[in-house]
Amino acid sequence: MSKTFTAKEVGEHKDEQNGMYIIVDSGVYDVTNFLDEHPGGAKILKRVAGKNATKQFWKYHGKNVLEKYGAKLKVGELAETAKL
Repeated sequence: MSKTFTAKEVGEHKDEQNGMYIIVDSGVYDVTNFLDEHPGGAKILKRVAGKNATKQFWKYHGKNVLEKYGAKLKVGELAETAKL
């Protein structure tokens, strides 16, 4: 069963000690164990850890990247929040 995260909860996962989560679209992904595998280097993932990385992700990746790695990295969904 998929967990639902608030943006604040994702924000608490911004270092290797607490796990490094990113948001892409409405998905929440744990990239902690992917740092060394990331072709662009760990530094980039560390910079966006705990944040919504949707814009940066789609700027450099196609849909095939999310299809290839998404299932093994996805830990949940972003909770919908009311936009006032």
